[in-house]
Amino acid sequence: MGGLWPSKTSAIAWAAALGCLAVPAWAQQKEEPAASPSTGAATTQLQTVEVTGRHYDNAVGSSDAASQGVIRAELLKSRPALRPGEVLEFVPGVIVTQHSGDGKANQYFLRGFNPSEISPGLRLLGAVELQRNDGPWTVPEGLRRSNAVLTLSAGSASEGWGASLMGYDAHWTSTDQIPQRLIDAGTYNGRPFARYDSLDPTDGGETRRSSLSGEWHRQTDAGTTRVAAYAIDYQLKLYSNFAYAVERPAGGDQFSQQDSRSVYGLDASQTFNHTLGSLPARSEVGLQLRYDRIRVGLFDTAARNITSVTRDDKVRETMLGVYGQTSIELTPWMRTVLGLRADSARFEVDSLSQAANSGSASKNQLSPKFALVLGPWAKTEFFFNAGRGFHSNDARGTTATVDPKTGDPVDKVPGLVASRGMEIGARTEWISGLQSSLALWKLDFNSELVYVGDAGATEPNRPSTRHGIEWNNRWIPLPWLLVDADLAWTHARFSDSDPAGDHIPNSVDKVASVAVTARDLGPWSASLQWRYLGSGPLIEDDSVRSDSSSIFNLRVSRKLWRGSELTLDVFNLFDRKVNDIEYYYQSQLPTEAAPVADKHVHPAEPRTVRVTLKLAF
Repeated sequence: MGGLWPSKTSAIAWAAALGCLAVPAWAQQKEEPAASPSTGAATTQLQTVEVTGRHYDNAVGSSDAASQGVIRAELLKSRPALRPGEVLEFVPGVIVTQHSGDGKANQYFLRGFNPSEISPGLRLLGAVELQRNDGPWTVPEGLRRSNAVLTLSAGSASEGWGASLMGYDAHWTSTDQIPQRLIDAGTYNGRPFARYDSLDPTDGGETRRSSLSGEWHRQTDAGTTRVAAYAIDYQLKLYSNFAYAVERPAGGDQFSQQDSRSVYGLDASQTFNHTLGSLPARSEVGLQLRYDRIRVGLFDTAARNITSVTRDDKVRETMLGVYGQTSIELTPWMRTVLGLRADSARFEVDSLSQAANSGSASKNQLSPKFALVLGPWAKTEFFFNAGRGFHSNDARGTTATVDPKTGDPVDKVPGLVASRGMEIGARTEWISGLQSSLALWKLDFNSELVYVGDAGATEPNRPSTRHGIEWNNRWIPLPWLLVDADLAWTHARFSDSDPAGDHIPNSVDKVASVAVTARDLGPWSASLQWRYLGSGPLIEDDSVRSDSSSIFNLRVSRKLWRGSELTLDVFNLFDRKVNDIEYYYQSQLPTEAAPVADKHVHPAEPRTVRVTLKLAF
C-alpha cells in the first residue's frame, strides 16, 4: 500500500489519507554492467530470477514504506468475496460495507476514515457478467446488474499499448438503514417487524457507466515512459428515506440524489536512471489532468416521483497535478526518496435553483514528500515517511452563500484542505517463512469538511488528528499452508476543544482480518477468514457507540479438469446477527408524535451459500 502519489484515482480524500504518509516504491534491483564481446560497450547482465508463485510481493527491499506492498492474483482467488468491492479488504486495515443496496457504491473504512513480461502480438479479451439477486430482504432487492469489458492490446512489458471499453448498468430496490427501536420492539403499526424489513419499499436506485481508456508504455535501460488517457460517462439516480416523516409527515421524507457527468483525464510520466555525483539515482516526473462536466441535483421525492427541488447545479471541475521525485541510494544500506507535487483545482458552479450559489473558485497547493529506508540488517529494514497532502471538497461548497433548504447565509469553504502525515515502520523476514511489518502513523487535517448529501449543504468541520498502528503478517509454516493476520488500531479525534466533544463520528477504532489458507492439497484448496470491524463513536461526546462485528467466511474449491473448478463459498458462516454499518440521528415514524434520536442500522446479510462452477473449453 504506502503512498498514493502520483495518484491514479479521482478519490482525492483517499489520496490525502494515504498519500501524505509515504511515497511509492519502484523495483530496486542491482545490475552489474558487463562488456559486450562485439562492441566492448557496457551491457547489462541480468541475474537469474526464480518465480515462486507467492501470494505477496512484500519481501525486504521491495518498497519504501512499511505499509506498502503488492497482493498477487493468487490470493485474490483464494478467498470468498460477497461483494466485488471486498477485494479491497486485502489491503491491511480496510473494511468494505454497504448500507443502501448492492448497486450503490460501498462504504469504506480505513485509518479512521468513513480507500511478468508478456509475449508480443495483438490480443483481444472480453468478459460479460450478468447478476440477478433479491437478497434476504423482506422487500426483494431486485438487483439487476450487468458488466462488460473489451480489451485490445499489443506489445510486451518493455513496449506496448492497450485499450479498454467498459460498460456497467444496474438498478435495484434498497433496504436502507432502519431504527434500532423498531428491531427491539419487533412490531410496527400492528405488524411484525424484523431486521430485514423496510420502511419505504420505493427506496433504491439506478446507475450506468461507460468508459474508454488507453495506455502506452516503453521501457528501456534509460527509463520508462507511460501515457494513459480515459473518458467516462456516468449517470446515477439514488432514492433514499433516512428520517421517514420528520419534514413531510404526509408524504414521507424520501429524497433523490441525481448525478450526470462526463469525465476526461490524462496521466503521463517519465522515469529515468542517472547518477547524482557518484550516487545511483532514479527520478520520475509526471502530469495528471482531470476535467469533469457535471449536472447534479437534490430533490424531494415520493415513491420516486419528484415533488420539489432542493438544489440543481451545473458544475465544471478541473484538477491539474504535476510532480517530480528522486530516489537516491546513499549507501548500500540507506536510500531516500525526495518529492514535490503541485496541485491546482478550479471550480465553476452554475446554480440553476439558487443564483446566489453560482460562482467560481480556485485553490493551489504544494505537497513535499520524503522517505528514508535503512537496511536490511538480518533480513530487517526500517522506514521513515513524511509529507503533506490534501483532500478536496465538493465544488458547490466553494461558491455557496446560502443554505439550499433554509436560505440562511453560509460561509464558503476552500476547495482543497491541507493535511500532514508521518509514518515510521519496519519489515522483517528474520524468521524463516514469516513476513511481518509494523507501521506507526499520524495524520492531521486542517478541517474535516463534510458534504451532507441529503441536506445539499457543505459543513466545514473542526481540525482533526489521527494516529494508529498497523501490524501485518504473512506466515507459511508448511508448503501448503498460508496464514495471514492484519491488525489495525486507530485513534481519531478533533484537535480543538468544543463542548460537543472531541470524538469523530463513525471513526472505527479497530479492524482485523485473519485467514488460514490450505492450497494444493491434490485437487482441493480451502480458506477460512475472520473479519472484524470494531466499535466507533456515533456522536462527538462518545455517549453512543456502534457495535463491533465479527464474521467468518469459508471457501472450499476443487479442480475438476484443466482450467475448470467447482467452488463453495459460505458467507457469515456462523450466522452472526451483526450490522454492516450504524448511524445515530433523529427520525420520526408516521405513528410517532415527535422525532426520536436513535441508532439506525443496516444489518449484515445472514449465512449465505454460493456455489460457482467455472468451465474452460
